[in-house]
Amino acid sequence: MKLDITKKYTNGEITIVWKPALCIHSTLCFRGLPQVFNPNIRPWVKPGGATTGQLISQIQKCPSGALSFFKNNDPENEEITHGETIVETMPNGPLMVYGNLQVKDKDGNLHQKNKVTAFCRCGASGNKPYCDGSHKKIGFVG
Repeated sequence: MKLDITKKYTNGEITIVWKPALCIHSTLCFRGLPQVFNPNIRPWVKPGGATTGQLISQIQKCPSGALSFFKNNDPENEEITHGETIVETMPNGPLMVYGNLQVKDKDGNLHQKNKVTAFCRCGASGNKPYCDGSHKKIGFVG
């Protein structure tokens, strides 16, 4: 079981939120903005390495929702996606749901998810119903 850790990094305009327990290690972050995201150094996020627009664009590509952001001057500190909900099956990977949804856990608690949520399809996740990248370790094909 992964610890529920949240790290925050700011450039003054936005705050990048990283939840490592959600990360499925797609590598999109550091392949897209290596001057900001570098897993080989600590801290691994350096928000001063790109413009706010570049940061937002790259963070929105995170397939698991492990990376998110909020605008520092936004009192709500929560970005809601407007539009249709889209479900996409990733080859040999998770079921991606783009949009706003509520997920009821095994204890009946509702959790609000916005933007993108990765659900496990392989059955090996230690963070069910969410994907934790275990499909890569077990060689899931589907």
